[in-house]
Amino acid sequence: MPIGWRAAMTTALYGAHGFFVSGAGPAAHFRTSAHAVPVLGGALLRLLDRLDAALGRPDPLHVVDVGAGRGELLGTLARLAPPELAARLRLTAVELAPRPDTLPETVEWRSDLPERVVGLLLATEWLDNVPLDVAEPSPAGWRRILVDPATGTESPGGPLDPAETEWLTRWWPTPPDQQSPSRAELDQQSPGRAEPDQQSTSQVGPDQPSTGWTEPDQPSPSRAEPDEALPGRVEIGLARDAAWAEAVGSLHRGLALAVDYGHLRDSRPRHGTLTGFRAGRQVAPVPDGSCDLTAHVAMDSVAAAGTALAGRPYTLVGQYTALRALGADGRRPALALASADPAGYVRALARASTAAELTDPAGLGGHWWLLQPVGVDPGPSGWLGAEPAGPAPGRPAR
Repeated sequence: MPIGWRAAMTTALYGAHGFFVSGAGPAAHFRTSAHAVPVLGGALLRLLDRLDAALGRPDPLHVVDVGAGRGELLGTLARLAPPELAARLRLTAVELAPRPDTLPETVEWRSDLPERVVGLLLATEWLDNVPLDVAEPSPAGWRRILVDPATGTESPGGPLDPAETEWLTRWWPTPPDQQSPSRAELDQQSPGRAEPDQQSTSQVGPDQPSTGWTEPDQPSPSRAEPDEALPGRVEIGLARDAAWAEAVGSLHRGLALAVDYGHLRDSRPRHGTLTGFRAGRQVAPVPDGSCDLTAHVAMDSVAAAGTALAGRPYTLVGQYTALRALGADGRRPALALASADPAGYVRALARASTAAELTDPAGLGGHWWLLQPVGVDPGPSGWLGAEPAGPAPGRPAR
């Protein structure tokens, strides 16, 4: 029986046999910034040191990773933290999947947010997997799009709730002359994931070109029939705003950091971004538990929800800018090092390669970094210090 996309995504991703709960975990299907360690871990430790100083070096100092996958990022932080910091660190993974056997014992594993956290809360490509509903226009106004969980076939549903309509009016305004897509256009989608163990060339910012989502010899599910005189489909980010506000609310004092691909109010994608990923390939978004289901994040809407709760301004920058400010350098090491220290040169070259992947504006470097402080100020230099000029997340080079 057809149901709303939010309900379908919830079961498909987080149900008893959901994509993120069972199986090998996200790293087997796509690559995120959290999997590019230890370069990201080193950059986060530099950010954590600045936060630690602003908080007055508390004991304990918490790091909470929401949507931790299999704990890759926290495991890296546990290994890289200097002794003085490691003695005070309390690492917590928030994840519905079972705890991995290989995770360090120092990492706590839980399914819900802790309370009164003092420290850093991380959400690396979590918000794009928070389930949401999809809508399309009709002569009577916006209507919900329903989906058959077994096949991915869509059909028109009933009207939206007033709160959903209000969110669209504020955060996803539709130009009056915007035309609805044809069925062929609806069977196109923009990627947001990178293949496992491979440098990303996928789009992570607003206003991206589309690319086909269907595997060879796999028919695309039927999409909801458009009305040619009306605007296109939209993704309602209200649930994501609430999820981010709840995460920010778990902080007593500290900093919440969301890293994700997304878009802003003035450049929303014309026909949405909902798609699927499996085994490193973009596939049709069928909510049967067999694939990742993801849609780009309305970053400004999420940011507004967090800052309204925290009462402090947020910072929103591209990952390229953030990581360069935190010392991630993708330049090749000097060739002289190859003669003086061949093993050291190989290690430095590997670090540079990973840093280049993380800061590539056409790939992972196009992610957004949203930093929301709670009860603490960063000082005159900001959380990222002297930030180098860099491209904002946007259209990738092809």
